[in-house]
Amino acid sequence: IYNGADGALGSRDLAAVGRAVRYLGRRESNLFQDALRAFDEAARADPTWADPVVRAGELFLEKYQSRDLKPEFQKVLATNPRHPEALLGLARSLVFDGSPEARTTLSRLLEVNPNHVEARALAAEIHLTNERIEEARGEVEKALAVNPRSLVALTALAGVHLIADEPAGFEDARQRALAINPRYADLDVTLADLAVKTRRYQEAVERARAAVELDAESWEAWGLLGMNQLRVGEIDAGRANLERAFAGDPFNPWFKNSLDLLDTFEGFETHRTERFELFVHESEDDLLAVYLEPIAEEAYDSLLARYGVEPDLPVRAEFFPNSADFSVRTLGEAGLGALGVSFGRVVVMDSPSARQLGDYNWASVFWHELAHTFHLAASDNRVPRWFSEGLAVHEQRKAREGWGHQATLPFLQALQENRLKKVSELNDGFMRPDYPQQVIFSYFQASLVFGLIEDRYGFDAIRRMLDGYREGRQTEELFETVLSMPVTDFDEIFDDHLRELFRSPLAGLATMGESPGPDAGIEAVREFAQRQPGDLLARLRLGIMLFAREQFDEAEDEFQAALSIFPTYGGKDSPYWYLARINEARGDLERAEAALARLNSISESNYEALVLQADILRELGRPEESARALDKAVLVWPYEIAVHQRLADLHAELGNAEGAVRERGAIVALDPVDKAEAFYELAVAQRDAGDTEGARRSVMGALEIAPNYEAALEFLLALRGRG
Repeated sequence: IYNGADGALGSRDLAAVGRAVRYLGRRESNLFQDALRAFDEAARADPTWADPVVRAGELFLEKYQSRDLKPEFQKVLATNPRHPEALLGLARSLVFDGSPEARTTLSRLLEVNPNHVEARALAAEIHLTNERIEEARGEVEKALAVNPRSLVALTALAGVHLIADEPAGFEDARQRALAINPRYADLDVTLADLAVKTRRYQEAVERARAAVELDAESWEAWGLLGMNQLRVGEIDAGRANLERAFAGDPFNPWFKNSLDLLDTFEGFETHRTERFELFVHESEDDLLAVYLEPIAEEAYDSLLARYGVEPDLPVRAEFFPNSADFSVRTLGEAGLGALGVSFGRVVVMDSPSARQLGDYNWASVFWHELAHTFHLAASDNRVPRWFSEGLAVHEQRKAREGWGHQATLPFLQALQENRLKKVSELNDGFMRPDYPQQVIFSYFQASLVFGLIEDRYGFDAIRRMLDGYREGRQTEELFETVLSMPVTDFDEIFDDHLRELFRSPLAGLATMGESPGPDAGIEAVREFAQRQPGDLLARLRLGIMLFAREQFDEAEDEFQAALSIFPTYGGKDSPYWYLARINEARGDLERAEAALARLNSISESNYEALVLQADILRELGRPEESARALDKAVLVWPYEIAVHQRLADLHAELGNAEGAVRERGAIVALDPVDKAEAFYELAVAQRDAGDTEGARRSVMGALEIAPNYEAALEFLLALRGRG
């Protein structure tokens, strides 16, 4: 029709052609370009008709081109700000981008038409993503009251029943939809995506598989099936289904990115332990595996003892030296700001080399993610995000002193300004934050909730709550049955607890006058601090300025004053760091070490402070403590040969043969300039540890590099002489 019309088709006919070609594009993906051209021509043929512009925007959304679709909807809204379909399309694009503005746009649409079924269904989907089941149920009821045969509304109803663990209701809603359209795979596609957003990855596999059974040409369903098979550890099946999806829909960037990443897996090595498959890139597997294996097994034993449940084994833990690859493994695209993710049996995270020195403590993050694995197992993947995130940080603190999120000045300012969520609303702090930092604040805040619950009610209360989630019960009911109080009463108890815990630093953050501007000189800051001696930020700022001038006595007074207000502040500009440097400069190493010890007890990733503490302890003649400090340092950054050398020497001095072997092996793995000598020293450590065969292999490695290495030749002869 189009090709034979010779340009004579009107706007309505062109739009009809676009719709037809868009449908045919399911089998011939290149036809989507033709559909877009038809919609553009229809819009030019009748600039007053908004329909083809809206359909072009929908097509961009269908082909994952969010940047291109918003201008299409905005063209229509510039002419008619109340155009329902343009508002719906814009809201969908904002949901696609994860923007909180989607709710605002939907509100505008529902003001225009409170009975807009698709808008109600989309609002329900947003509520379900945020784990707000009853709000979603209310939106679905309104949609179905308008049109009880609406497929999108029935899909949303099925989603409510799915998330609420109402299997009979779910099956009834699904069958109602299929009675209207027996090949309606979009219901299961939508619910597979919803299952991912609510961390029910095996459910996502099942829903995607149901979708492809209904429609074998649903490429999105094949892709969701493949992506989620990867998430549950079915790597080969996941790859096969992603390849099928991408062959049918080569426009999908998530499918392509994931397949490209899978092509790199041949460059990884798998190390197997009793309960783990540790998947590490070949460039650093020899280095990281020796640290990962003991941490992984220790974490598993600890969490098993606390929770009394076991996840499916083996747990597959993947470590990516490129943060973008970790993000693709998680989402299918780069840009994820997290450090790690647990899908249950599969944990993925950045390796230490993916970040800058001091950015994070990889062992602590691994412990956090493995805690999620146990939470998901204990609750059958029903635990809300706020509960699992807060409990995982709580477990980090239980594992090691200083691990996990700590109080920061911005957190205290948010508490002071009443910008933190109540416990009853804390899930929103993760799922629909009011401002970007609220997510980070919610991690710390939620962890303190579980510290309070465990202290007052015992850890069994937390286990019982996880059991309750497994049974399909909600947070409000669990506070009533387990803690014997409404969650709103706990809100008040926790707020009082929080304000008492940080009473002193909160007082030090109280506004006492206008502080000097950022360009103010030291005298202006000194004058303000003298007028307002209880101002935490002023005392800290003045101390840093005095330290820079090497006016150490005055600086020390300011730092001590700051600590009297906020004694647990462990940030990069912590007074403890400056006090350590001041006392080091004075030669008072005992006081310098004490300040560093306090700092490292409230900060998990201050590599420089750990190494300096180890140096000072060595100088003080305390080698065992020095070794412990360096052992902590390599859990932050394991890539400095000099640190491993010092630690190997310390372990040898202390008679810790196993530690010496580990550190000598790390030096070899880091490919030092004199690798022959590194192999030789590893061989000596292995011999001292009783590993004659390992020593023989290592000394042969030295001789392969330097055949005339005299000490290595003598060592090999001595080994042979020992039989």
